[in-house]
Amino acid sequence: MFAPKLNPHDKLDVAPVLIVGAGPTGLAAAMSLARAHIPVRLIDKARAPSPYSRAIGIQARTLELFEQHRIVKPFLEKGHRARVANLYSNGQRLARLDFDPLQTRYPYLLFLEQSETERLLTEHLASFGVWIERGVELHDFSQGAAGVQASLRHPNGREETLRPSYMIAADGAHSLVRHRLDIGFTGKTFEQTFLLADLQVDSDWADDEFHIFASGEGLAALFPMGNDRARLIADLHVAPESDHGPTLDDCRAIVERRVHHRVTLSSIGWSSYFRLNSRMVDRLRVERIFLAGDAAHVHSPAGAQGMNTGIQEALNLGWKIARMLSGGASDRLLDTYHAERHPIERDVLRQSSMLTQMASAEHGPMKLIRDHVMPALSAIGPLRDAMRRTVSELSIQYRRSPLTMERLLDGGPRAGERAPDARVHVVDGPLGRVPGFGCLFDLHDPGYFSLFLLVTPEGEDDIALAPATITVAHAMRDPDLDGLGVQMERVLPNAVRVWRITDVMQGEGAQSLTDNYGRTRPSFYLVRPDGYIAARGRAPSDVHGLLRHCETWFSANASAADAAPEHEYKED
Repeated sequence: MFAPKLNPHDKLDVAPVLIVGAGPTGLAAAMSLARAHIPVRLIDKARAPSPYSRAIGIQARTLELFEQHRIVKPFLEKGHRARVANLYSNGQRLARLDFDPLQTRYPYLLFLEQSETERLLTEHLASFGVWIERGVELHDFSQGAAGVQASLRHPNGREETLRPSYMIAADGAHSLVRHRLDIGFTGKTFEQTFLLADLQVDSDWADDEFHIFASGEGLAALFPMGNDRARLIADLHVAPESDHGPTLDDCRAIVERRVHHRVTLSSIGWSSYFRLNSRMVDRLRVERIFLAGDAAHVHSPAGAQGMNTGIQEALNLGWKIARMLSGGASDRLLDTYHAERHPIERDVLRQSSMLTQMASAEHGPMKLIRDHVMPALSAIGPLRDAMRRTVSELSIQYRRSPLTMERLLDGGPRAGERAPDARVHVVDGPLGRVPGFGCLFDLHDPGYFSLFLLVTPEGEDDIALAPATITVAHAMRDPDLDGLGVQMERVLPNAVRVWRITDVMQGEGAQSLTDNYGRTRPSFYLVRPDGYIAARGRAPSDVHGLLRHCETWFSANASAADAAPEHEYKED
C-alpha cells in the first residue's frame, strides 16, 4: 500500500500545461496540476491582480474541495458565514432557507471578496513553486498534428514561442482563445443593467443572513460581508447616464424604494454597473485546448454559482490532464471533461436565468411562481432539502459518466456522487501511516486516487466502543483486500493510495462511516482526485470489475479493445 511521497517541487519531465488567465478558475487549474507534479505556465496579461471584490460567494462544495487541498483554513478565517437566505416580495417574506441541516462541515455560504480568493490561491500555488507570470499575453496560437504552439508577448516586448502539452483557456468572458477557435457562445443579453456596490450598512438583521427583495420597483439583494459591510445587487430598467459606478446616493435611493426594512448606508467602497449575459459554449474541448470558467459560460450572479462552477470544472479537468501526462491514460479520458461538465454548466445557466427573471418579475407567470408557488414548495421538507443541496452545489454528480462503476451496496453514495466526509478509524494506510482516528477528507490527497477499503470490526459491538479502546486487532484481515492494494498499485503505479478503514463513534464535524457509506462490509470506494466516487462495490466479488475499470480509463494499459465502456454519457 506504499506510495512514495514526492517533493512538491519535483515536477514530471513533460512539456508544461499553459493556463491563460489567473482568475479563480486558472488558479484552481494550476493548483490541481501542480499537486499532481505537472509543470505549469500560468500567464495573465494584467500586470497586477484586480483589487475589486466582484464574485463573493463560496459554496459548501467548493469549501470541501479546498479542505481536501489543505487550503480551507485561511478562507474560513477571512470570509464571513451566512447560514440563512430570505426571499421577500413587496416587503412580505415568502421563504426562509436555512443551510444548517446540510450534511457538511460547511453548512453556510461563505462571503469573501474575489480579490482575497485569488490572493489565497496565489499564495498556495507558490508553495508548489508556481507563480503567475504577470503582464504576459497570449499573442497567437495554433495547433495541429504536432500539438499546440503558442506565441507569448512579455511586458518588455520580448516574444516567446512555447509548445505546451495542453492549453487551458481561463481568460474570461471576452476570451481571445474562444474567439480564435470560433467556438459558438450562444445565449442572450438581459435588457436590464445591474448595479453592484460594497457598502457600510447599519441594520438590526442578524449578520449571518442575506436578503433578496423583489417588487414592482425591481430586484435588490443585500449580502453580509462582515464588519457591518454588505454587497448590494440591484437591477435598473433604465440605463445609467454615467459610465462611472453608482454613488452612495444612488444606492440609498434603491434601498429606500425596494427594501422594506430599516437599513442605513453610511459609505461606499467599490461599485460598478454591468450588463447581464447568459451564454455558454457548445463544446469545451478542441483537440489539446480546453475552455473553463467565464471563457466557457457567463450568467447571472443569482445563486452565487459562477465562480464556484469555474473552480470545480478546473479541478475536474486538472486531474484528467495529469493522468494523461503522468500515467498515459487514453485520450478518451479528456473527452469526459465536456461530457461531465457541460450539462452542469447548462443547468447553472437555466437556474440562474430563471431566478433572475423570477426575482425581477412585475407581473405574469414568473411573479405568480415567486409569490405563490415558491413559498408552497419551500415548505415541503424534501423539496427544501433539495434546494439547499442545489444552492450549496453538494448535489453535483456524474452518475451517468462513463468513468463510473456502480455496484449495489447497502446504503452509501453512488458512483459519480461526491464522496462525503466521515469519522473513521484507520486500520492501516500508505506512507507508513500508523493506525489512528480521523476524517476521510484528511486521508484523501487530490494528487492521487484514494481507494478506501471498508472492513468489519471483529464484533458488532466494536463500533460503539470509545475510540481509545479500538485496536487494530478488532478489524478483520482479509487476504483478498490485501491483494487488492497490490493489484491497484500495479494498474495505477504511484497514482493511488489505499486505506483500510472501519467505524468509530460519531465525532464532531463528521458523521460515522456507516451513516455516510452504508453497512456493506467488506466493500470498497475508489475516490477520484477531484473528490467524486469513480467506483464502488463489494469485496472480493467486484474486485475484478474495479481493476478492469481502472485499466480501461485511468491506466497506460488501456487498449483499443477497452473502448467499449458500460454506458455512455449523453446530455438531455
